[in-house]
This record gives sequence, C-alpha cells and structure tokens, in this order.
Amino acid sequence: MSTPVGDLFERASTLDEQDRATLAGLLLESLEPEVDEDIEPAWLTEIERRLRERDAGEVDLVPWEAVKRKLRENLGGRHPG
Repeated sequence: MSTPVGDLFERASTLDEQDRATLAGLLLESLEPEVDEDIEPAWLTEIERRLRERDAGEVDLVPWEAVKRKLRENLGGRHPG
C-alpha cells in the first residue's frame, strides 16, 4: 500500500489489540459526531437482549476468524489484513 490511508493502516496494524480497538472506536465516532440520545436506550436494550440470548445458549456463536474469512470472501480480497 502506498496511499496515505494504506500507510496509516500499516502503522495502526502494529498497535496492540487494545490500542487498535480504541483507534477503531475513535474513527467510527468521528464519522457520526452527533449522538442521537433517543437511540442510546434502544441500543442498550438490544445489547442486553443479545447478551441474555448468548448466556442462555440460544444463539450460535461464530469465531472471529470465521467472520474475518467471510468478510474477505465477500470483499473479493480487496481489504488488507
């Protein structure tokens, strides 16, 4: 990768997992700077529902490696990493 974005990705890839997660969160937040206060309670309700389903064994969990592989397949290998 020789683009500025590619260079940033290469540098960010060297960060530890926690720092990469923090960076990803900050980047996502920068795309939607305004928080819709009406949405927050709905998200909390949805998160709690999903956690209950997971804890009760009602859903099939997919390993992260399988998710990444599927994403790469869907993108036709266009995404780095």
